[in-house]
Amino acid sequence: MRTLIAPLFAVAILSNACAQSPRADAKLLIGENAMNYVRAQVEFGPRPAGSEPLEKCRGYLTRQLQSFGYTVEQDAFDAATPYGSRRMVNLIARKGNGGKGVIALASHFDTKLMEGKRFVGANDGGSSTGLLLELARVLSTSKEALDYWFLFLDGEEAFVEWSNFDSTYGSRHLAQRWKTDGTAGKIKALILLDMIGDSNLDILKDSHSTRWLSDLIWGTAAKSGLSDILSPVQTYIEDDHVPFLDAGIACVDLIDLNYGPDNSYWHTEADTLDKISAESLDKTGKLVLAVLPLIQKKNF
Repeated sequence: MRTLIAPLFAVAILSNACAQSPRADAKLLIGENAMNYVRAQVEFGPRPAGSEPLEKCRGYLTRQLQSFGYTVEQDAFDAATPYGSRRMVNLIARKGNGGKGVIALASHFDTKLMEGKRFVGANDGGSSTGLLLELARVLSTSKEALDYWFLFLDGEEAFVEWSNFDSTYGSRHLAQRWKTDGTAGKIKALILLDMIGDSNLDILKDSHSTRWLSDLIWGTAAKSGLSDILSPVQTYIEDDHVPFLDAGIACVDLIDLNYGPDNSYWHTEADTLDKISAESLDKTGKLVLAVLPLIQKKNF
């Protein structure tokens, strides 16, 4: 998925069970809602970029977002991969046009291609995508000065081996597009979510991330009683936020790369629903929601 430049550590038709509707009567974030969205994704099976299951998952995400009242743009492009050209499609859900500025929230929704293995990516990237959907629901009636846009990014995973060319296809495409057409100037902050469903959640402090955003999140967690989901470990992480940083956008990556003993569940068939929890999704979501008003008040 992504590499660490500094060492970590020492460091479709859904089944009845997965088609549960979220509690639409409450605007407070509900971890179990996010968990249901993860279950629905996993029901599609492995979802690598360019695959039919991912196309079905994209349809599911689009329908959910439209039901919350968002206009959903399909940002389609052809990516050159080690396996030839692959059609990929980012989803951008928005209500406002960003006239006064935008706070973007993002996740990748593809899973890594693993030949001969059933890799369903409950945590990577099911968990972050499920939470992003729930955040979209909660924020769907927001009337804040800065608009909220939700980015569901395709092709984050490497097909063969992580590199500048074989990874982050969707974010590289969108960041370059926004830099070229001027949209990047509207984005005041971008919060990337990735692998935040781990039952034993331990979110790293990424040194690539914009300092003021990282400090805001860590400070807010301390004041909100949510520091237990954050790790004291600081390292450099390559992920979907880097192309947006390169486009001049302030970004922070919230990611737990200590998944299972010695990270043993990452990119394996063990990345299943039983390894993640609604509580981790709920706590991460509540932290994001506590930070957003502070970003809104910042004098850009």
